Amino acid sequence: MIAWRLERHDELGSTSDECVARAKAGAAAGLAVQARRQLAGRGSRGRAWTAPEGNLNLSVLLRPGRPAAAAGLFSLLAGIAVAEALAPRSQTAPMLKWPNDVLLDGAKLAGILIDAMPDGERLDWLVIGIGVNLAVAPEIAGRRTTSLRAHGGNLSADDAADAILAGLSAWHDAPGARIREAWLARAHPVGTPLTVRGARGELHGSFAGLSETGELLLRDKDRIEPISTGDILLGQA
Repeated sequence: MIAWRLERHDELGSTSDECVARAKAGAAAGLAVQARRQLAGRGSRGRAWTAPEGNLNLSVLLRPGRPAAAAGLFSLLAGIAVAEALAPRSQTAPMLKWPNDVLLDGAKLAGILIDAMPDGERLDWLVIGIGVNLAVAPEIAGRRTTSLRAHGGNLSADDAADAILAGLSAWHDAPGARIREAWLARAHPVGTPLTVRGARGELHGSFAGLSETGELLLRDKDRIEPISTGDILLGQA
């Protein structure tokens, strides 16, 4: 279990930037930073993350000591923690989408951002940033978005932070196989057609599961290819 040191701020530029700076300065694991308003939130692949008041903006600092190659597992376990925290408050069960999205009825409810620093072959520190649309669903170009409130849920940012931190603590030391199994139980099924958009253009195939380090496995006919990054479009192959 992790003894969290939770700091709640009225306003920050970015909770993840704050945690990264503190990590570089030597802060111990267990730091959690929440901001009621976030002015310069970051999403995946350099995108901005809009964070109006009433939504959750939370980042945590860990020093897990796992292999650097396993950093992707933390995106999975964070998704599990978010889904478990929100499921009892929603009329619709959250679904996880690789690598870092939590969906309700196919629309984006929450996003997860990982910043990590290796020390040789192991992780020195890792920061998990979590943004959840609790009250408002900001627009994202090319994406459907939703909020917990739109699905019958009424949860304050402070209560959401407490529930997610409890989940992160519970999953922190879980074996990789257990993390993958729990993530797959809440995710798009194996065999789902999908398209991966990344540095190599568009790749088409079907979802074939997860690698030991949390990569997406893409099946294209008789070949299975591990995918470490990219935008995933479900139902398109």
